[in-house]
Amino acid sequence: MSRFVDRGANVAAIVGIGMALTIGVSFLMVIPIDPAYLVLAPLSGLLIGWYGNQRAEQLRSRPGRVLANATWSGAITAVTFAMLFLGVKLFFFSLDPGYRDERSGGSFTCAAGPACVYERYQAAEGGAAALTDAGISDVATFTAWYWDGQMGSARLLIGTTLIASLLGGLLYLPSAPRIAREETSGSAAS
Repeated sequence: MSRFVDRGANVAAIVGIGMALTIGVSFLMVIPIDPAYLVLAPLSGLLIGWYGNQRAEQLRSRPGRVLANATWSGAITAVTFAMLFLGVKLFFFSLDPGYRDERSGGSFTCAAGPACVYERYQAAEGGAAALTDAGISDVATFTAWYWDGQMGSARLLIGTTLIASLLGGLLYLPSAPRIAREETSGSAAS
């Protein structure tokens, strides 16, 4: 036990990193479904907030410590989810080669990276009009608009995951032990 958080909260933070990696690979790269990622991140925070305290066997009489454990493990989990989200977005934004299926009109003729993402957004149904309405007229303004949106999503991930981890800590309190479990020595009396 450290001065601020228990060992269980540190273990939960590592488990949260693993959850973020697993969910990130599954829903950002293999099957790119951003809304699923945005829903599963807070649910992971809820579990991590509870798990860190369960792992530490935190007592019901110490709600401040319960919330500190939930905050610590939830913050690590939340930041990991956000960093993975932004990292994957940066990867695909920077390296988009403009490939598009022939049935959709064939590949875009653009420089790989932001220019191709801009072309892709313009080619979407109603995309050019929506971009114009938003004041986007070139790759530079599109890039600023795109990253503003992605940073907003990252902030949403951090906020909702952290709040959910605090909720997980609060949900742990009613089931927390009232007294510390007695440590037994390695030998049992016969």
